[in-house]
Formats: sequence, C-alpha cells, structure tokens
Amino acid sequence: MLTRVELYNNKPKQSSWKGLLFFIAACIILTASFFIFGYYYQSTIKIEAPTEHLGQKVVIHLQNGQKVYTYDNLIFEKDGKTYYKGERNTIDLTGGTVVYEDWE
Repeated sequence: MLTRVELYNNKPKQSSWKGLLFFIAACIILTASFFIFGYYYQSTIKIEAPTEHLGQKVVIHLQNGQKVYTYDNLIFEKDGKTYYKGERNTIDLTGGTVVYEDWE
C-alpha cells in the first residue's frame, strides 16, 4: 500500500516541451502579426502635397541679356517695380520684358 506522499510523488512529471513549443509558436505568430499590421498600416498612409496653380510659363528677358524662366503667378508688381517671388527669395526684375513662351 502507498502512502499519500508516495502516491503523488510517483506520478510522472509532464514534459515541459509542449508548453515551451506552444510559447515559442505564440511568440512567432504575435511577432508576425505585428509586422503584417505595421506594413498594412504604413501602406494606407498617403501624404499628398497641395496642388498649386502656378499659371502660364513665361520668360523674362532682362536688360543685361539674361533670361528668367518662371510662371505667371510668381510675378507681382509693387510700387511700379516687377518682382519674382520664389519659395525662399524675392528677385527684382524691373526693366525686363515678360514674354509668354512654353519652355522646358
């Protein structure tokens, strides 16, 4: 006859391999799902620049013989002078003749 201590101690221990394999498989599935979700989320983001209507293409012939290729809406007049307003600078184009030409 077995005592209670012998009865519970003699049971074969369960293998921890099944639990370890389940844990590794769960980690792999979880990691893969994070990558798939991240890729899908990044592909749905679209950043589009606002469209600007720059006007017609013009060539400004300056008095010193140089040419400035720009668009119609970037040229403005102030106090009788003609200016070009770019993104970072403003250029005085007074005395130049504006010719509407298609340039490339």
